Amino acid sequence: MIKNAFLPRTTLVMMLLIGLLASCKTKETLQKEFFVIESEGTQLKVETVTDSITIPFGMDFLPDGRLLVSDRAVGKMMIVNTETGAKELLQGVPPVIGQGDGGLLDILVHPDYKNNGWIYFSYSEGDTTANTMVVDRAKLDGLKLVARERLFTALPYYKKPLHHGSRLVLTDGYLYIAMGEKTDLQDSAQTLNNHLGKVLRIYEDGRVPADNPYVGKPNTKPEVWSYGLRNPNGLTLNPFTGELWEHEHGPMGGDEINIIKPGLNYGWPVITYGLNYDSTKVGEGITTKEGMEQPLYYYKPSIAPSGMQFYTSDVISVWKGNLFIGSMVLRHLNRLVIENNKVIKEERLLTDKNMRVRSVKQGSDGYLYLGVDGGKILRIMSGQSDKP
Repeated sequence: MIKNAFLPRTTLVMMLLIGLLASCKTKETLQKEFFVIESEGTQLKVETVTDSITIPFGMDFLPDGRLLVSDRAVGKMMIVNTETGAKELLQGVPPVIGQGDGGLLDILVHPDYKNNGWIYFSYSEGDTTANTMVVDRAKLDGLKLVARERLFTALPYYKKPLHHGSRLVLTDGYLYIAMGEKTDLQDSAQTLNNHLGKVLRIYEDGRVPADNPYVGKPNTKPEVWSYGLRNPNGLTLNPFTGELWEHEHGPMGGDEINIIKPGLNYGWPVITYGLNYDSTKVGEGITTKEGMEQPLYYYKPSIAPSGMQFYTSDVISVWKGNLFIGSMVLRHLNRLVIENNKVIKEERLLTDKNMRVRSVKQGSDGYLYLGVDGGKILRIMSGQSDKP
């Protein structure tokens, strides 16, 4: 009985050899998963960091260089080791409604994480009869989310899990939240008694700032910072000017980039450069109206933008100061050269790779990381990098 409890020595040796060969094969495969692109006459390497993530909607880096990623539709949050590609799932993630545009959405690590440990994230809550987008924050205890707090709930709830928007920016103690207009409720983007089609501003602990533009006014939501938006899928701070930049999906055509300022009306659905999906006009079919802001830039046809990042590093010097946006429908990485808040050049990268670029984030190593539906994390590196 005792003898049969142990594997024969030859079997054990064979198992160890097979495991070693499999490990070597995996390492070799990862080393070879890269290709070269060119931008501004500079060659850059694009390397696969990890794979098997369905929809990597949100990404942000922990101070130790590990990457937090949300897998939208399946409602999973994970930590990725960017050196090895290993993924570790987190426990304590709240349930999400994964239909439509719903699921586990954006992730944001507090700028002072080393001292306070807060992680912010947005997700869709409810069911197919009534759902909305909410924002929580929590702390990490090993591989578990703990001390979770509800900071914001977008109202009203609605039956279709569409157009949650849901990008987050945290700066100077304020949390900015971009919320879509839930498709069927598009006219709500022009009224102030709801959170739909808006950028909202709250304190990082969920309180409402007294200097928000509609605080104390009748029939308004005090969290509203700006309005008239369709479905924001990009929100970021311009580190060179301190301004808040947003992009949103248009209907058929008319994706927009806007600089978001308090109390301003960005026009949807009254003005737009797009059409309804049946090629009819949206509303009166106008593109300008007094009291409504013009986009800084728009795409026609639509690229279906997602993710948004100003590149600030010297590692890829030809890109410093450029704005990067993922494209899902036209399947590329959109690079914009900005001067004096104007787009003076657009470059479309990875156009031959057929990749739906969902998220874009600059790492502490100065490389640019992309989340691709279906679903890889890629890293764009300088051609002079010592990486493979």
